Amino acid sequence: MTQNNKIWAVVPAAGIGSRMGAERPKQYLPLGGETVLEITLQKLLALDRLEGIVVVLNKADTYWQQTTLVNHPKVYTCFGGEARSDSVLNALKFIQEYAGQASEAWVLVHDAARPCVTLEKITMLIDLVLAEKCGAILASPVSDTLKRVNHSNVVAGTEDRSRLWQAHTPQLFTLTKLKSALEYCREKQLPVTDESSAIETVGGRVRILADRRDNIKVTLPEDLGWAEYILKNQASTGDL
Repeated sequence: MTQNNKIWAVVPAAGIGSRMGAERPKQYLPLGGETVLEITLQKLLALDRLEGIVVVLNKADTYWQQTTLVNHPKVYTCFGGEARSDSVLNALKFIQEYAGQASEAWVLVHDAARPCVTLEKITMLIDLVLAEKCGAILASPVSDTLKRVNHSNVVAGTEDRSRLWQAHTPQLFTLTKLKSALEYCREKQLPVTDESSAIETVGGRVRILADRRDNIKVTLPEDLGWAEYILKNQASTGDL
């Protein structure tokens, strides 16, 4: 793998997961005998092509030190910021400064709470990006009817879903372009809901790779049971 093709992973894990209503952040909730975050990181560590993984932690985090991966040689940590975009930006600076990684490297950003992503799809995403030399994300086409509502939650219209996709992670971009886009959005105080939205804001090209629908994000309490079912099904069918 050439210098230009070196790949780092960034896993933002500084959130508190307030919607989960649990006693600890959702990334540290138990899932199949481990934690959500441990399973997510193990998926990424199975990729030989990664130089390393930067896990972005909350400064008040008291759980990371209890994980099984705290001393893994390819797992690094840094502190997050106020928003997800700030946390990712901190990780990019870490990769550049501490790890001494050249700006031409690629960065794979993946949600801590998406433990059901498959290695097959991550590998396909990497192959697509390296072949076309442009950023790309995993996403799935919207299948449900989407309603637009007013402030009183009354339906105001129905959206055309024919060209709508639901963004997933990982999302893969060059370190230089992603860092520049995030810095621009922060300077202009523009909203950043995912890494792709920052790249889009500065006019960057982003490809979509169709993802499996079972790459869910654990957000609500009922998602844990669904994620455990998916992981067991993936293990039984070999879709890891």
